[in-house]
Order: sequence, then C-alpha cells, then structure tokens
Amino acid sequence: MSRTGAPSSLLRKTDDGGRKKPENFSGSQASFPIPTTSWRLTVIRHERESKGRRILGFPASFHFFADQSVLVCLQLLSFEDYAFWVLIVSVKQRNHFLLNLHHQGVIMLTLIAIIPSLRPSPCSIGSLMTCQAPSKLQYSVLYAALSLVSLGLGGTRFTIATMGADQFNNPNDQEVFFNWYFVALYMSSVFSGTAIVYIQDNVGWGLGFGICCIANGVGLGVFLLGKRFYKQVKPKGSPFLSIARVLVAAIRKRKMSSETSTEPDYYYGAGAMTDNPPTKSIRFLNCAALKSEEDKQFVGSYGNRWRLCTVKEVEDLKTLIKIMPLWSTGIFLSTPIGILSSLTILQALTMDRHLGPHFKIPAASFLVFALLATAISIFIIDRFILLKYKNLTGRTLTPIQRIGIGHIINIICLIGAALIERRRLGVARSHSLMKQPGSEVPMSAFWLVAPLSVMGIGEAFHFPGQVSFCYQEFPKSLRSTSTAMISLLLGIGYYLSTAVTDLVDKTTNWLPDDINQGRLDNVFWMLVVIGVVNFGYYITCAKFFVSQKQNVGQ
Repeated sequence: MSRTGAPSSLLRKTDDGGRKKPENFSGSQASFPIPTTSWRLTVIRHERESKGRRILGFPASFHFFADQSVLVCLQLLSFEDYAFWVLIVSVKQRNHFLLNLHHQGVIMLTLIAIIPSLRPSPCSIGSLMTCQAPSKLQYSVLYAALSLVSLGLGGTRFTIATMGADQFNNPNDQEVFFNWYFVALYMSSVFSGTAIVYIQDNVGWGLGFGICCIANGVGLGVFLLGKRFYKQVKPKGSPFLSIARVLVAAIRKRKMSSETSTEPDYYYGAGAMTDNPPTKSIRFLNCAALKSEEDKQFVGSYGNRWRLCTVKEVEDLKTLIKIMPLWSTGIFLSTPIGILSSLTILQALTMDRHLGPHFKIPAASFLVFALLATAISIFIIDRFILLKYKNLTGRTLTPIQRIGIGHIINIICLIGAALIERRRLGVARSHSLMKQPGSEVPMSAFWLVAPLSVMGIGEAFHFPGQVSFCYQEFPKSLRSTSTAMISLLLGIGYYLSTAVTDLVDKTTNWLPDDINQGRLDNVFWMLVVIGVVNFGYYITCAKFFVSQKQNVGQ
C-alpha cells in the first residue's frame, strides 16, 4: 500500500517472472494492494457503528496501517535471510507462509462482509449515539483477520521489491524494475480506490471483498509461476544477530583499546576480501574486532562470536548508525501525509462531489487523484526529467536530492490544502451552514484535487528516492531489510499521526465531529510548520552524510 493509502474509508455511511522477466514480480504486486482499501473500510465501519464519531476513525485506521508496516521489521528480526527466501525455495512445504497468510486474512474479511452475525447491526439514521456495539466475538474475528492480512502483506510488501531488484546485476536494470514496481503498486491502488470502493458503496460489501479475494489469489498465483526462474539466494543467518554481537563484544572489550600498546590485531574472518583496518569513526565499536589472547585460541567457535566480530560486521553497524538520522526524517514526512489524506476525505464529505448531473464520486475515492499523480509522475521523472537533468548537468539526480525535492513539494501541498480549507469554511459561513451537521457546502470537491495531485507529485520524488537510498546505502548483509525499513518508517509515521490527532483533539477545538465548526486550516498550517522544521533537519543530516560510494573512493 502506498503512503496515500492511509485511512481511505473514514467515511462509510452508517446505514449501510524471473531474472529476464521482472513482470512476474510487478504483475503479482499489482494484485496484492487491491484488498487493502477494503479491509481498512471494515475497521472504520466497526468503529463508526459502535461509537458514531468520524474523528474516532482516525486512530483505528492509523493503528492498523501502522501495525501492518511495523510488522515487516518485527518479522525480519527473526526471518531475515531465512523465511522469505526459504519461502521461494520450498513454497509447498511452507504452505506459502506469509503470502498465504495474507490470502487467508482476505478470505476472513470477505466472510465478515457476507455473514451478518460477524458484524454489528447498522445504525439507524438519526440514532448514532445508540448504535449496537460489536460483540467480543465480532471484534475477535475482525482483529484476527486484520492480523493475518498485516502479517502476510507486511512481510512481503517491500521485501519483494528487494527480491525483484536482486534478480538483476546492472544498476540501471534495477532502477527500471523499481520504477515499474511502483507503477504497478500505485495503479493497483487506483483500482482499489475507485472500482472496489464504488462496488462496496453501491452494490455490496460481499461482492467488493470477493473481488479482492480473487485478485489476491491471482497475484499469489502469478508470483509462484516464476518460482523456477528466480535467482536463489543462499540463507546466511540473521544480520540483526551480528549487530547485537558487535554491541555485546564492544561493551565486553571496552577497555582493550586503551590497554593495547602494540599495533592492534583485528579479526577479518575466513575468506575476507580485504585486510583494511576499521574506520576511525565511532571508534568504540572497533573493540569488537580486536583479538585478545583468549580470542586467538577459539577463533571460529560459536561462543566466541559474542566476543569477537569481523571488521566487516563492525563497519556494517557503523554504516547503519550513520544512515539512521537521514532515514528518520521520513517519519515526519509520513505523518503530515497520513493526516492530510484523512482530513481530505472529511472535507470531501461536506462538499459537492457530483461529476455531472447523475454521478457522485465517493469521498474515499478522491485519494485516487494522488495515486494517479504519483504513477504518472514516476513515469515522467524516469523517462524525461532524469534524462534532461543528466544532459544539462552531466550528473544523475541522487536519491538524497530526490527526497529533498519531495520534502519541498510536500510543504507546498500542505500550504495549498490550508488555503482551500479556508475558502471552504468561508463558503460555509456565507451560507449559514456552521451549525447544520451533514449539510453540503456549495463548493466543488474537485478543489481538493489540486493539493492531492501536488502530494502525489511529491511522493513520486521522495518515496522511490527513499527506497533507492536505503537499497544503495545499507550494507549488503542488510539489503533485503533496507526496503523493509521504509515500511517501518511509514508505520512509525502513522503511529505518530495518531498521537498528533489525539493531541489536537484534546487541546484544541479544531477537530469537532462537524468540521464546519472546526478549524482544519489551522491543522494544515501546523503540518506546514512540522514540514518546514523537518526539512531543515533533513538538510542538516544530508550535509553531514557521506555515502558508501564516497567512502570507497576515499
């Protein structure tokens, strides 16, 4: 799911291929995001029908999207270089593992939509505060389904991108794969935000989830069709354990560097390609690779690995530490995007959403404009802007530069959203709609397309830029974890979105149930300030960051 796929349903009504064929990966990925819009709709439906407040839909949808994202790295703590690759090697024995878990979760969501006893009765019009609360069984089934979906999709959504890129040796081919991967990702999200939402709103939830279930099965099948073509990567164990070993060994030997008067003797490991000493940065960690007399007697033993690490393991941890400040800037980039996406849907609910005299666009489907803008912009950036930039400057646009451009565009988007909300409130006041909940403001909802499109353009710069940055800069031992770190970033960002929303709701009157009486424009201006401060933090981190390529050159 993309960033703009945040809580797309706040607003349900209460009344009811291989190395030579990367398209195998892109094709399967095109089907996996389709169900995500629908299962978030179910969360909000339960929350709305039990509590009857729109704003209360924010924390639930943020939490489940964040849970799905954070689960990626929680799984990789134990499965890195094991489970995902073993899944490809022996998929029958593993019962399709994570991918199959996701499919089972979607099936459960379909059953929730079809079987009336698995969901609460719809609220009657005008009686939102007396809605029947979901039973413990209904909540249990819902959360079990969402957990399966989160485990399955969370464990494969970004790591499958790394797996696809690993099928190619040429960096240009890898970049092309990433571009098409994201095009497939966003276009499938467009389908889920239009066709699926329309079917759920106008035909039925059962049919909508049924289509999701079929699409998920097709994606799984396409993925498995290329099994015999995929490049096999031999499992090597968890690099997270090597990080822990370096820290433990460095602490245990913290006094050795000051006690050593002779030339330090470092451990490079069997078959090491270089004998260069560790770098001078973060010297404390170098102790982990220093050989002691005790280490020299037991080099290679399992117990010794928690006392003696290779220089490469030490340098990998240093690289990870240096990346973290720059990586963390993406957290505060995800937070405004999530809040903006949800507030935009709330705005659309109060505005004129008619396209022609007979067709009314669902409020949740307005996020499709951001997805479309992202997909189109990625193509334009790849085919025209990057080439033009290289012709003019003789250099390629680096991932850090792409991310920086995305930060700037995102700030512009938030400014536009604040100005449009001020206009919407002005129209509501001029028509005396401030104390008429549910009334429609005579202003076209297509005003919202402008900030959404700008947000999509910004995402086309910073999102692939972040993935490329992590893929290029992370140590090779953590390469499959690198793209999953983007998912962790999104998860933390959406958890923070919940905290920000709760804080604003408790300390101000900006987010009442009737947004015509609120000040969403102030929320947007607050996000502008957050974006500007975060951009300053990003520039500072980028200024002091030295890439691995520069390190190699030096």
